[in-house]
Amino acid sequence: MEHEGQDAVAEPAGKRGWLALAVLVLPSLLLAMDITALLLALPRLSADLGASGTEQLWISDAYGFMVAGFVIAMGTLGDRIGRRRLLFAGAGAFAVLSVVAAYAPDPGTLIAARALLGVAGATLVPSTLALITNIFRDERERGKAIAIWATCQFAGGAFGPVLAGLLLQRFWWGSVFLAAVPVMALVLVAGPFLLPEFRDRTAGRVDKLSVGLSLGAVLPMVYGMKQLALADGGGGVVPVAAIAAGAAVGAVFVRRQLRLDHPLLDLRLLRGRAFSAVLVSLVLAGVAMAGTGLMATQYLQGVLGYSPLASAVLFAPMGLGVAAGTMAAPALAKRLRPATAIASGLALSAAGCVPLAVSDGLAAVITGVTVLALGTGPLFALGTGLVVGSVPPERAGSAASMSETGNYLGGSLGLAVIGVVGASVYQARMDSVAGPAAKTLAGAVAAAGDLPSGPAEELLRSAHAAFTAGLHVTGAIAAAIFAGLAVLVAASARGTARTAAPAAAGEAEPRHAAV
Repeated sequence: MEHEGQDAVAEPAGKRGWLALAVLVLPSLLLAMDITALLLALPRLSADLGASGTEQLWISDAYGFMVAGFVIAMGTLGDRIGRRRLLFAGAGAFAVLSVVAAYAPDPGTLIAARALLGVAGATLVPSTLALITNIFRDERERGKAIAIWATCQFAGGAFGPVLAGLLLQRFWWGSVFLAAVPVMALVLVAGPFLLPEFRDRTAGRVDKLSVGLSLGAVLPMVYGMKQLALADGGGGVVPVAAIAAGAAVGAVFVRRQLRLDHPLLDLRLLRGRAFSAVLVSLVLAGVAMAGTGLMATQYLQGVLGYSPLASAVLFAPMGLGVAAGTMAAPALAKRLRPATAIASGLALSAAGCVPLAVSDGLAAVITGVTVLALGTGPLFALGTGLVVGSVPPERAGSAASMSETGNYLGGSLGLAVIGVVGASVYQARMDSVAGPAAKTLAGAVAAAGDLPSGPAEELLRSAHAAFTAGLHVTGAIAAAIFAGLAVLVAASARGTARTAAPAAAGEAEPRHAAV
């Protein structure tokens, strides 16, 4: 059965709809697990393939770069050619490319496979989210479905290292990639029986120039942000130039979208205060979470001395906290207005940052990131539902791609900006030390290995204190971000309530879910 985007009377999805949801959450669960699982497999595959440091970076980053670059185009493409068709194409390509990656004979082949996996992955998230929006027309059912979808995403990220650890104990590193094959096969087998097709027959052709401009805007900016995060505060001309170039192309992209009758990304949706407030919150929450996550994981390894695997397991409460928050969101929405639930959650996240800002030690870090993550659950569940529910069904893919692009950009920006801030604090506290130890904690650890025990202990003590100071500063920044977002969401909801009768502006004015 194919639907052409008509807005029908909301009816319960029924048993078929919930079975369809079970199929749709599988790709999201797998993609989240795949990203975190690779972090544990990287040392072994690098040794087997003889990958250099630069090649290791591209093995881990090529996937994310391509997802970020193509998610806009894929979300809108699904609106035009059909979301189920695009989902099946992406799932099939992902399965084949996972086999290629698992048996890659050299780093170049693996990097190419990872890049193409990113293109395939870019089809999956907006397609699944748009299909969920189309299948679940009842607002409450849709809220529950999106909460389950978001929960699987974050739970997958938390359990990815556990899966990788189990696989790597018994099999070679390629097994981490092969885990995707049966999941995608299940989607391809069950999908035709459970997933209806949705597309917008009134949409025009995909504007190829807009696709090129979107890639030219997103890819350089994500690359520049990643490089700044890796520069440990050193910056550099190339990352800054890449960000500036991406921003310039982005400005051209925005102007073109506002002039087209059928834009690749409908930026006119941002005219809605609730829509724009939630989208800004998704971006900046990604900044705060990625930045604090980076500093906290480095603290666990570099200061407290835990292994990468142990650090990954200890850090799992962040993903599980978000998962718990997203699952609780529909129940909160029954008692509170969605905007109130989101703002309250963000205020809780701000409180969770306090232990990171004022204390240290394992208990403070785990407590802080868990509470921080728990508070973001309503934003990711209810906020995502608001974004995709604020548009007619035929434009759900475009709205989903806007949400996902915001998440990717927010995460990249957080790694870059907050990572640089933390490095700057470290360097300011270590200004009396010469050499690599003055630049990074890893440099201090390496330098201590060449010193007698007394000076080595003193150097490490100073380096640990300096890095902990950086963690405190980034915790304070994250607290300020979350507190500001709580105020923004609450204020936008009050503004929407005061102007509850929207002007009839046809296509230019989005529909708004109740906030």
